[in-house]
Amino acid sequence: MTGTALTEAGEFMDIYGLDVIEVPTNLPVARADLDDEVYRTSKEKWDAIIRDIENAQKRKQPVLVGTVSIEKSETLSEMLKARGIAHQVLNARYHEQEAHIIAQAGVPGSVTIATNMAGRGTDIVLGGNVEKMIAAVEADESLDASAKQNQIDRLRVQWTKDHEQVKSLGGLRIIATERHESRRIDNQLRGRSGRQGDPGSSRFYLSLDDPLMRIFAGERVASIMDRLKMPEGEAIEAGIVSRSIEGAQRKVEARNFDMRKQLLEYDDVSNDQRKVIYQQRNDILDATELSGQIKALREGCFTDIVRTHVPAESVEEQWDLPALQTVLANDWQIEMDLVSLVEKSESITDEAILEKVLAAVHARFDDKVEQIGQENFTQFERIVLLQSIDQHWRDHLSALDYLRQGIHLRGFAQKQPKQEYKREAFELFGQLLDVVKNEVTRILMNVKIQSNEQIEQATQELENRAESISNVTYTAPTEDGGTQTTLDEESRNKNQVLSGSTTNPYANMRIGRNDPCPCGSGKKYKLCHGKLN
Repeated sequence: MTGTALTEAGEFMDIYGLDVIEVPTNLPVARADLDDEVYRTSKEKWDAIIRDIENAQKRKQPVLVGTVSIEKSETLSEMLKARGIAHQVLNARYHEQEAHIIAQAGVPGSVTIATNMAGRGTDIVLGGNVEKMIAAVEADESLDASAKQNQIDRLRVQWTKDHEQVKSLGGLRIIATERHESRRIDNQLRGRSGRQGDPGSSRFYLSLDDPLMRIFAGERVASIMDRLKMPEGEAIEAGIVSRSIEGAQRKVEARNFDMRKQLLEYDDVSNDQRKVIYQQRNDILDATELSGQIKALREGCFTDIVRTHVPAESVEEQWDLPALQTVLANDWQIEMDLVSLVEKSESITDEAILEKVLAAVHARFDDKVEQIGQENFTQFERIVLLQSIDQHWRDHLSALDYLRQGIHLRGFAQKQPKQEYKREAFELFGQLLDVVKNEVTRILMNVKIQSNEQIEQATQELENRAESISNVTYTAPTEDGGTQTTLDEESRNKNQVLSGSTTNPYANMRIGRNDPCPCGSGKKYKLCHGKLN
């Protein structure tokens, strides 16, 4: 429900397929929307704005001044302070006070400066909002009931006088310091005055230094001023100028609409792909069994592998069966003698080879499922599918972002960036589906399933192997040509600890470093008992 969406009717129809109907006001609008005043410089414009504010305040007519930014609000506030004009500033900074300030913007003689976003949603009542004043009195605990009632009665009488006074002065005065890029925001500002059939007036003050005028209509208006030889401080006020400015606003709105529409068209590409991925995820989560989906992925993966070495509708001379056997054996642990199969058959086709490979693949996969049961294996399949899709979907979104950042450069090659983006995004999505298909098939085909007995047996083998390694013995030759078996060094150390002797028994003997060790191990002394720790 808005009265200012009519200027955006085309966008609502193109983007959302929605029509816009302007709802008529409850009472006829009595507001006087005056033509814009265009000045040559910003100084002349600000001087005219301040004169208008001073005249209105002298008449006790409330004024609402609209600015396009906080900086402009602060600038105007400083000018008014220098002139000694009391005013309130709304710049969306002190939002707690906004409702109270804007509610009293209709008090006689009040001046309120507001940005486009400030104070919206609060009705400006001519004479001030008496209900808020009454609520403040009722909340005052220092007054008794009779005092509150007397004060409320006085407020209502005073508000009636103020209300009639403001109406006789022409209602709320709207002064806009600049045209916004969007007519909708300007209409919103004007719509703050003239509510429910109340009187009011509005005027926009412009200068040739304003961004909108400088870009779109500045030269045309400047030429008019030059031809008329207008003196400094005098403005152009004509309907043709206002219509020219509205035309400039339409151009800006059209440009902004094209930018939003183009952004939406790029987002539609990823949105269509997102629908496909999320539908797949929902199907995976809701499915009670996934054997059909997994089988389709498996067949697609191995069909690609076979067709790489055995092309479709090809002759035997084009086949590379040894390479296909090697890939199946090394990557998928599937042993098949396809060469012998072809040699034994006189008229085997590429389709028959594909069927043989798929049959072997399905048989090996079914053996895995039988070991733990279809129900348990389905949970594992679901986890693998979801993890693979989620991981590669995130990578795919990053790739689309990188693609969009540089796709506009295709325009230098006389190509449509939008079409190029759609084409390459489609190719990336196809690669995404292929990667998911191959990864899921690889994990499910190569996973090793072990029973509890096999796990215990493997654990026992590891323990036995560790024990055998700790019991390694060393056989050394003796001086007479025989052999002597001794424990390894670690075992000797252990035996020495058990016997209570951890020192070198030959430490007090004069033995050369390279002489044979007296223990009879056959090693040099420096490598046996004389070894340095």
